[in-house]
Amino acid sequence: MSMLKLTNARLPDAMTLQTLYIERGYFVNALAEEATVIETLDLAGKLVVPGLIETHIHLDKACIMQRCLLHEGTLAEAISETRKAKATFDEEDVYQRGARVIEKAILQGTSWMRTHVEIDPQIGLTGFNAIKRLKQDYAWAIDLSICVFPQEGMLNNPGTEALLIEALKQGADLLGGCPYTDSDAQGQIERLFTLANRWQVDLDFHLDFDLNPHASLIGSVIAQTRRWDMAGRVTVGHVTSLSTLDKPELVSLARELALAGVQVTALPATDLFLTGREHFHLKPRGVAPLDTLAANGVTCSLSSNNIGNPFTPFGDASLVRQANLFANIGQLGTQADMLQCLAWISTASAKILRLPDYGLSPGCRADFVVFDVAAASDIIAEIAPPVMGFKAGRQTFERPSARLLR
Repeated sequence: MSMLKLTNARLPDAMTLQTLYIERGYFVNALAEEATVIETLDLAGKLVVPGLIETHIHLDKACIMQRCLLHEGTLAEAISETRKAKATFDEEDVYQRGARVIEKAILQGTSWMRTHVEIDPQIGLTGFNAIKRLKQDYAWAIDLSICVFPQEGMLNNPGTEALLIEALKQGADLLGGCPYTDSDAQGQIERLFTLANRWQVDLDFHLDFDLNPHASLIGSVIAQTRRWDMAGRVTVGHVTSLSTLDKPELVSLARELALAGVQVTALPATDLFLTGREHFHLKPRGVAPLDTLAANGVTCSLSSNNIGNPFTPFGDASLVRQANLFANIGQLGTQADMLQCLAWISTASAKILRLPDYGLSPGCRADFVVFDVAAASDIIAEIAPPVMGFKAGRQTFERPSARLLR
């Protein structure tokens, strides 16, 4: 029986260096006496944190900027240009582009990923089939959860619902929504809740991706979550319109979200790039204010959304960079703020994905990342790169430290 012993490990909440034990892919209190091979790794004071979690990314349409033209930089243009590019997608193309992003994410310390996959009569199940292969082929380093959703509308796009159901039959993990592209936004929300209840899967919506709070659909999502008793199983992403609310109104809405169990994901790179383009003077940030939401009980996460496409033409799959970006946007600067930003790509995200064995305690899966920093807050403050990562106790990558050559 092969086991791993980590010595001189620094933990986020411990004052002294610790020794960690791993057996059969899980942290344990002590190694079994019958252990035949014990591998020992001296971390020399480096910091160990649970593997990072990407709660919202689009692997199927990543890395397509060379196929698209940007003139306006708007959400409508991004959808239109991606639709044109999507006509050229085949399964191997999606697989190869998705693999590029997954490998970048692994090297950035990501151990879990929820990826949104477009389903419609144009693309059919092509993207879904490619992502299913990626899920299997990269299971040695990352857990992939597949969220199928109707980017091009659902009720106004005949055949889409049948394809979503077929994807669920073939192993999709949950349903997503994009009501603002549908002719009946409210109807799409209601229909997706009905399907989610029938198939007993979670929901993750692209919602309120604008700066107009008067057109918000978040009240409908709250009401449907209560109706179907889905607290803790519904997430809304973007919700950039929340950034336009004054504090009393935002606090009131945050408490409603918390009571209903609706979770919020901010996508700072995309949201900054696409929103507020009609403004020149005093351009709004247009990013959901997670700090106020979390302070009032809402479970929140930060994520990358898109990499290398018209929605976000850049990105390196670093969740740490996204968390640092949000700290700048939200003007968060204390050590406690940095730890909160770290939680939004780790422990809080684990709640959104409902991971039962996440962490560093005995009984948790030994999926973890090592950083060469003095304190956990420095990961975010310094945009520190991880130096090594492990999945089920097996090392998946290493990054030697840079050296000055004097």
